[in-house]
Amino acid sequence: MSGGLGAKKVDVTWATETDGLLLAISVKTINFKDEATGNYQKNLTNRRSDMLMEAVTLHRRFPYAVLAGFFFLDKGAASDGTLRRRSTLANAHSRLQLFTGRNDPAGREEQFERFYLLLLDASPTQVELTCQAVGRPNESIPLSDVLDDLLALTAQRNPDFYEFVEGRLQKAS
Repeated sequence: MSGGLGAKKVDVTWATETDGLLLAISVKTINFKDEATGNYQKNLTNRRSDMLMEAVTLHRRFPYAVLAGFFFLDKGAASDGTLRRRSTLANAHSRLQLFTGRNDPAGREEQFERFYLLLLDASPTQVELTCQAVGRPNESIPLSDVLDDLLALTAQRNPDFYEFVEGRLQKAS
């Protein structure tokens, strides 16, 4: 995807030839404990920097695009805190909160419209996923609600072409 600061690969995009980028989802993960510290925080700052650069690059070229960040953490990130340090999940909520909630296309380029932390518990027999909006650590959100919200916001940003009605994105009537 061509961005305002150069080309940028994005994990999930919806773009058209006429409208350009409408929706982009950036996915980052931290799945393994750091052997030295026993927690998941080792690359938290680097992943945040990667995502913020993506947001600036894409918003500079496509200010009306809806950008979402999906940051997957192993479920252990919720309980790796110590007496001296909060858990990785708690730190991620506080360190990423400034970079979510871009409601105006003229808003801060480094902000995502929506940013989510997803705790993943994967085993050979079962997968459990818990999704939280950054800054709301006590509220779980069904993934279907997250996707509906992103599509509704995309329609809101492009009202001449799309509307979101009864859970469906459709061409504007």
